[in-house]
Amino acid sequence: MNVKNLGLLLASVAALALTGCASPTVVTLQNGTQYLTRDQPKTKTADGFYEFQDISGKTIRVKADDVATVRQEQ
Repeated sequence: MNVKNLGLLLASVAALALTGCASPTVVTLQNGTQYLTRDQPKTKTADGFYEFQDISGKTIRVKADDVATVRQEQ
């Protein structure tokens, strides 16, 4: 196997590995509002908030007391 083919193989494996890292998640608030996130939200911060990006890329901060459920999208 020459260097070019080996490089292409390694790049393909790396790309496949990275696509497996994303885990879309649904964050549901107590009032019924749902956010679809790109990835698992950061756990509750020291100041009592969850922080995540929705699928449009907007950063959302929500009080932990307002969150009803956090589950992975099926």
